[in-house]
Amino acid sequence: MAFTAWLFTSCNTMNKNTNTKNMRIYPIAERGKVVDNYFGTKVPDPYRWLEDDNSKQTKIWVDAENKFTASYLDRIPFRAAMKKRLEKLWNYPKESTPFKKGKYWYYYKNNGLQAQSVLYQMNDLNSKATVFIDPNKFSKDGTVALSVLSFSKDGKFCAYSISKGGSDWNEIYVMDVEKKLLLNNTIKWVKFSGINWYKNGFYYGRFPMPEKGNALKGKNLHQMVYFHKIGTPQSDDILAYKDDAHPDRMYSIYATKDETFLILSGEDPAYRGNMLSYKKADAKQWISVQANYNSQLSVIGNIGETLYFQTNNNAPNGKVFRINSNDKSQTHISTIAETTDVLQGTSIKGDYLFAEYLHDASSLAIIYNADGSKKQEVKLPGLGSISGFSGDDKTLTLFYSFTSFTVPNLSYKYDIKTNKSTLYHKSALDFNMNDYETKQVFYPSKDGTMIPMFIVYKKDIVLNGHNPTMLYGYGGFDISLPPNFSVDRLLWLEQGGIYAQANLRGGGEYGEKWHEAGTKLNKQNVFDDFIAAAKYLIQNSYTSPQYLAISGRSNGGLLVGATMTQRPDLMRVAFPGVGVLDMLRYHKFTIGYYWADDYGTSDDSIQFENLIRYSPLHNLHQGQCYPSTLIVTADHDDRVFPAHSFKFAAELQHDQGCNKPCLIRIDKNAGHGAGKPTEMVIQDKVDMWSFAFYEMGLRPSY
Repeated sequence: MAFTAWLFTSCNTMNKNTNTKNMRIYPIAERGKVVDNYFGTKVPDPYRWLEDDNSKQTKIWVDAENKFTASYLDRIPFRAAMKKRLEKLWNYPKESTPFKKGKYWYYYKNNGLQAQSVLYQMNDLNSKATVFIDPNKFSKDGTVALSVLSFSKDGKFCAYSISKGGSDWNEIYVMDVEKKLLLNNTIKWVKFSGINWYKNGFYYGRFPMPEKGNALKGKNLHQMVYFHKIGTPQSDDILAYKDDAHPDRMYSIYATKDETFLILSGEDPAYRGNMLSYKKADAKQWISVQANYNSQLSVIGNIGETLYFQTNNNAPNGKVFRINSNDKSQTHISTIAETTDVLQGTSIKGDYLFAEYLHDASSLAIIYNADGSKKQEVKLPGLGSISGFSGDDKTLTLFYSFTSFTVPNLSYKYDIKTNKSTLYHKSALDFNMNDYETKQVFYPSKDGTMIPMFIVYKKDIVLNGHNPTMLYGYGGFDISLPPNFSVDRLLWLEQGGIYAQANLRGGGEYGEKWHEAGTKLNKQNVFDDFIAAAKYLIQNSYTSPQYLAISGRSNGGLLVGATMTQRPDLMRVAFPGVGVLDMLRYHKFTIGYYWADDYGTSDDSIQFENLIRYSPLHNLHQGQCYPSTLIVTADHDDRVFPAHSFKFAAELQHDQGCNKPCLIRIDKNAGHGAGKPTEMVIQDKVDMWSFAFYEMGLRPSY
C-alpha cells in the first residue's frame, strides 16, 4: 500500500470490517500481520511497524496525523481566544525560593512567558540579582532545558546538565562560578543521574553510547558510575563502579555535605527497594547497611560522626534511624518512629531533622532534634503542599514554598526560633482566587476501600449534573498527588468547570501498603478507584457522562487508556498523555524494564494474563463507541516510547464505532514533559481545554 502525507481514507475504506458508523477520514495506517505467541495465546500486533520511529513509513504517518489533528483543532471557534486568555493569565513573574551555595545566593525566575526559567545570583538576600545561567540562550526555540544543577561543596564550581528536545539524555557542563566561564569539557551519554560533587570533581552515571538511530528507543543497560575531575576530558574519567553481572541495575555514589562520608546506592528493576553502603571518605571498604533490594533506604545526611537514614523497612509509612559510624556493631538507633502519616522526606538543617509528611494527601512538617525528640510542628499557611526547606543550613536562614489548588506558588521565610512563617515572595497572578474553593471527599471504590478526592469549583456553583468536569489521576509508582496550583486550570474554572483530583491506590498517599494495593496483580484496583471517582461525581450531580473528561499522563496515560476502554460510557472526553498503552511490550524500550515492579511483564505467564486484561491497546474492540479522544505524545520521548501512543491511536481510529473523534498530536522536538518551553506548554493546555469544551458542546464566553 502506498503511503503519502497527504493521502487520507475513511476507516471503512481502509478495512472492510470497520464499523460504518465511523465515517471520519483518518490517515492511512496499514494493518500488518505480526502475531506474537504468549504461552499459547496468539496476540496480533498489526501496527508493529510504528515502533520503528526512523522509518519513512512511520514519519509519513506522524506528519499525516499531525496535519489531521491540526485541521480538526483549527475548527474550534474559541481556541484562539482561549490561547490569548491563557497567555494573559500566564504572563506574570514566577520565582523559586532562594538557596545558598558557597558565598552566593541563587533563585530561579521566569518573567512570565519566557521559554525557560533563568537562574539568578545574589551576593546576599538584599542585593541586586544578576543572571547566572540563562537556558533561553541554549537554543532559538527554547527546547534545550536546564536539567540538573549542582555546586561544588565550596560553591566555587557549578556543574549543570542540559536536555535537548525533552530527551532524558543529558550533557554535563562545568562553570567557574567567580568568572562565570565554562570549562573546556563536556560529558555525554548521561541519563537518570545526579551530579554528585566530591573534592575536585563529581560522580555521575552514564550508559554506553547507543547504536546510531537507537538513542531514543534502545533499551538502556550497563549503567556505570564515573568520577570526573575538574579540567580533564571525559575520556580521562575514572570508572568508579560497574556491575557486569547485573546489566539492568543502576547505581549512584555521592558524598555527604561535609564530604566526611561516601554513599553507594543501587537499584534493581525487579524490586521496589535499593541496596546501600557507606564508608568514611578515606576508607577502602564499604560498610553495608542494606544488602538486599526489598525496601527503600536513603541517607538523609550526617551530624558529626552520626549518619541518619530514612527507610520503609518494616515501616510502610516511613521512619528514621541513625548509626554512629564509630560503633563497630553498627546498631540501628530508632530516631523518628513510623506514624499514621506518610513520611515523604527528611533533611538536616543545622542540628535538626526536618520531616515532611502527607496527612490525607496534604503536607505536614515537623522538626525533630538530633536525638529524635520532637521540637515543633511547622505552622503552615493552610491546607496544601510545601516544597523545601532551602536556604542556608548553617545560619538556619530557611525558605519553603507553599501552594494549593487555589493558591499560586508562594515563598515563605521560616524562623525556627519563633516557628513563624513570613511571606517572602507573593504571586503577581491577576486572578481572584477567593471566588473558588476546594473540597476533599472520601468515596468507596469497588471493593469498599475509601479513596480521597479533591474537588475544586466556583463557590456559587449549582450541582445540576451539567457542569463540565475534568477528573485527573495517576495511581502508580508510589507517587502522591497533593494539592497543587496550575494556572491553565483557570481557563476551566472561570467558565464554571469543575476540577477533580483522585488520590488512587498505587500512589504514595498512604504509604507502601497503599502503593502495593495498586501494583501488578492489584493494578485493576487503580482503574476501579478512578471509575468509582467518575461515578461519585455523576451520582452527586457534579456532572454527567456528557460533561465529564478524564486526564492523565505517563502512568496516568495508562490510567486513562484503561478507564476509557473499560467504561467508555462514563465520559465524553479522554486525554491519555504520553501513556504506557502497550502493556505487553513496554519493557522492551529505553528504561521501561524499570517499571516491572509496578506492572509485572509479559515474560511471566501469570503477569501476562493480568496485563492483557487491562492493556489499553489490547482492549479496544471494533464497533465500540469510545469517547472523543486527544492522545498526546512527543517525538523525543525516550521515557515512554511514543510507539505506545502511535499504536493506540491507529487501533482506536480503526475500531471507533461512532463519530466521536480519535486524534493524536505528536509534538516535535519535545519529550516526556520536563523542560518543555512555555509556548509549547501553553498550546498543549489550550488544545486540551478547548477540545474538552468543544466535544461537550459548550462554548466558553471569550
